[in-house]
Amino acid sequence: MAKEFKFRGKTLEELNVLDVREFAKYLKSRMRRSVLRKFDVIENFIKDSQKKIANNKPIRTHHRHIIITPKMVGWTVLVHTGKEFFPVKINQDMLGHRLGEFALTRRKVEHGSPGIGATKSSASLSVK
Repeated sequence: MAKEFKFRGKTLEELNVLDVREFAKYLKSRMRRSVLRKFDVIENFIKDSQKKIANNKPIRTHHRHIIITPKMVGWTVLVHTGKEFFPVKINQDMLGHRLGEFALTRRKVEHGSPGIGATKSSASLSVK
């Protein structure tokens, strides 16, 4: 039997009824302060995203600071990484985190073989 998901003692259905400011009461202090300062930005993002979902358009955003709320669960949001848009599938375990935490801006460096002139021994080789 699968364990029922609860966030601070509330089920996802109970959290979906709450608005953004009421949901902020269940977050940790840093996220709660951020939500209470910028609740209008988060509400506008949710409203605009619901319109895009109704028109079957992808949700693309540069707002990496948006805090994930229960109404966003199940969405796929394309978050800008500085170079490209990275798809983030939002699930219930992401509640209270920021969108930017799941779209990394730096990649692991993968070095190839050194080019001509990279080492002292390769400097004397011909270009052919």
